[in-house]
Amino acid sequence: MIDIRNYSLLSHNTFGIDARCNRFVEFTSVDELVSLVSSLTDSDRPLSLLGGGSNILLTGDYHGTVIHSAIKGIELVERDEPNESVTLRVGSGEVFDDFVSYCVEHGFYGAENLSIIPGEVGASAVQNIGAYGVEAKDLIVKVEAVEIATGKIVEFSNEDCQYAYRYSRFKGEWRDQYVITYVTYHLSTVFVPNMDYGNIRSALAERGVSQPTAMDLRNVIIEIRNAKLPDPKVEGNAGSFFMNPIVSREKYLELAKLYPNMPHYYINEHEEKIPAGWMIDQCGWKGRSLGRAGVHANQALVLVNRGGAVGEDIIRLCKAIQDDVFARFGIHINPEVNIR
Repeated sequence: MIDIRNYSLLSHNTFGIDARCNRFVEFTSVDELVSLVSSLTDSDRPLSLLGGGSNILLTGDYHGTVIHSAIKGIELVERDEPNESVTLRVGSGEVFDDFVSYCVEHGFYGAENLSIIPGEVGASAVQNIGAYGVEAKDLIVKVEAVEIATGKIVEFSNEDCQYAYRYSRFKGEWRDQYVITYVTYHLSTVFVPNMDYGNIRSALAERGVSQPTAMDLRNVIIEIRNAKLPDPKVEGNAGSFFMNPIVSREKYLELAKLYPNMPHYYINEHEEKIPAGWMIDQCGWKGRSLGRAGVHANQALVLVNRGGAVGEDIIRLCKAIQDDVFARFGIHINPEVNIR
């Protein structure tokens, strides 16, 4: 177990914010975590749980303890031949894209559309990460964790977590109450490509691929995402900063009259999803800067650190964009990124 005082979190957040915490603790096993939480005192609080730091904005030094999982491993729990499926138990400290790569290489399918999403496995269960028509909740069977208050080892089913768009109870009422140790996923041994979201089909067609393998699909998604998203090592960012808002059908129809070419995604007979990036672009923010923070030139959903930005610089830009989108469309867009 790593236990460091007055620790810099610069290498633990992809926005490149140089903030410090009073104490940083990294555990490698459930036993270490149980021992840690049982030894915490009031002087160690408040507590913050940190994964890969790819979906967090630090607004200043953290005057408390940051806890990080380094539990590794991918275990084949069950292979169900009649139902053509497998169940995998994965350590919360595994890099999520390494897990996706493992699945594709071993013929386990369903996660390939989530390729190259940054972060760790534990965060996938907290954030309900998603891309190209697939969400983590579609694959998660069980989440194992340790309750901070008691040190008790607990398990939660998919239903217990009450997953919704970029949401789980770990982000809501359970926030900072549990530390995730393992996530169990259910995948198929039969590949059925999911190509109906975004420009996947056209990108495959450009490469002359009409019947893609899972590796073909993974590779094209990686290419698409890399073309849209800046490298955090070059320009600090946390990927998509805003969630795509889900609006009533009445609101969608109202806007569709004004913007006939507005992209949208059907949710159900009462709701539609409108891309936040499109609205931000319509407001003229793509490629613009506000001080040391800016909006990426290729993807308006991504806010970037132009160099030397602090958390408040990003927050100021976020609020300016929110105000402009609301003034033009009457829709409030919310951050997907966790703000600390």
